[in-house]
Amino acid sequence: MPRRALRRLARLSAWAAAAVAGLGLAGVLGFTLYAVASLPPLQPWHTEELEAEFSAGRDAGLDFAGYLQLEDRLFEELARTVAGWQRSDEAWLHSRFNPASVVNRLVEGAGCNRSFRLSVPAPRGSALLLHGLTDSPHSMEAMARSLHARGFEVTVLRLPGHGTLPSMMTEMSLADWQAAVRLAARDVAGRTPAGQPFYLGGYSTGATLALLHTLDTLQDSTLRRPDRLLLMAPAIELTPVIAMAEVIDLLGGLPITALEKVRWQEIVAEYDPCKFNSFPVNASRQVNRAARALRSGLAQAAKGGRLAALPPVLTWQSVVDSTVGSAGTVNTLYAQLPGAAHRLVLFDVNRHPALASVQRPAARATFERLRGSRPGHTLDLVGTTEADTPGATVSVQRLAPDGTQSIRATPWAWPAAVVSLGHVALPFPPDDVVYGFLPGSGRAGIPSIGSWLMRGESGALTIGLGALTRLRSNPFWGLVDEDLGQVVEADLADLAARPR
Repeated sequence: MPRRALRRLARLSAWAAAAVAGLGLAGVLGFTLYAVASLPPLQPWHTEELEAEFSAGRDAGLDFAGYLQLEDRLFEELARTVAGWQRSDEAWLHSRFNPASVVNRLVEGAGCNRSFRLSVPAPRGSALLLHGLTDSPHSMEAMARSLHARGFEVTVLRLPGHGTLPSMMTEMSLADWQAAVRLAARDVAGRTPAGQPFYLGGYSTGATLALLHTLDTLQDSTLRRPDRLLLMAPAIELTPVIAMAEVIDLLGGLPITALEKVRWQEIVAEYDPCKFNSFPVNASRQVNRAARALRSGLAQAAKGGRLAALPPVLTWQSVVDSTVGSAGTVNTLYAQLPGAAHRLVLFDVNRHPALASVQRPAARATFERLRGSRPGHTLDLVGTTEADTPGATVSVQRLAPDGTQSIRATPWAWPAAVVSLGHVALPFPPDDVVYGFLPGSGRAGIPSIGSWLMRGESGALTIGLGALTRLRSNPFWGLVDEDLGQVVEADLADLAARPR
């Protein structure tokens, strides 16, 4: 290449690098101004941090019993910290941190934010379940109880950074999550005899971590491979703008009090006893890293021919999912999972004609495209059979890899007021004590958060009115429970039939 052309290329490269750096700096400054000027004031639960949280760098050598002991110390530290916040302002009185608040009475004595284990005298199998980002073990409780009712010992892990203070999410890392999952999986797998099934499951970020751990077992013979994966809305393909989370809180690291809010994307009243409402930039950063690691791991496993050894994967996913989307599950994960043993259950939108003019066409188009496809895995499409009838019966259309199709009716009807399922609704039954939408859901006369429905003007509440119309529990949880029962019995029969 002539010297003049080389110089021109060098100048263009320098200009391009400067432009990228300038855009990045503009993004950092713009977000800093937004956070400082627009976000509400920080509360102690956004700024104070606890010392006893699990850290991969410090605590990876623990076994699961040690993890639980550390968790005991963490919650003792939390209690001491919260006791020092006795206040009379509304932010405290109605928060999850006030033991006497109404929202805390919804879960009084339930311990929804801690790791727990459901035991049985003679287990038929074992399962480890992982919750999602900003969530708590409560999001896996319904699945845990479904498996437990069928004879499984079930362990639900609290992921580092969760269940205590929102501030703890500002320091958590993917490495912390993976180290905690590994030690919990070793414990549960070690408690499971060779002739019994070992399940690994998760919701959202927890599903991503379950997949990442399983990919590790394909290359590490010291790790027991799960016999089945149970996933709900895994975080696989996130919006490209989330990559900005790597840099936008750059100025938040400066020791300047006025810049502390730069570490936060959202600062919201903490009215939910089992889920953080405030959202730090670091949470986006870590889930983005987890999703990137999963996509890379899947690609490497496919290239190395290891995906054929992946255990059967059963996933429940809403076609409309404003948190992680459904494209990652459909186009990235299941496109690489050949064989009828892998099954995707996809929930449609409400097909009533009155909604057609205001629904986004993309969701309906995705469902129709899949309905006319021949997938390489088993695909269950959950939707209505009578689209023009309010409360139409829900059916399941099954498409098999061999081209056969079947349709079965279910006892469930599509609630007329429910436009679609969605990300936060999937793991909860419709009468869940915290998130149920059915009348009467709640506890001791206190209505569940999922049943709150209010109308008014923006700014009248400390939370957005949109948060009160989002469906928080699953009208078709019975179908999920039914699926779990069927796979447990099929897996137990399969293991019993294998030669000893």
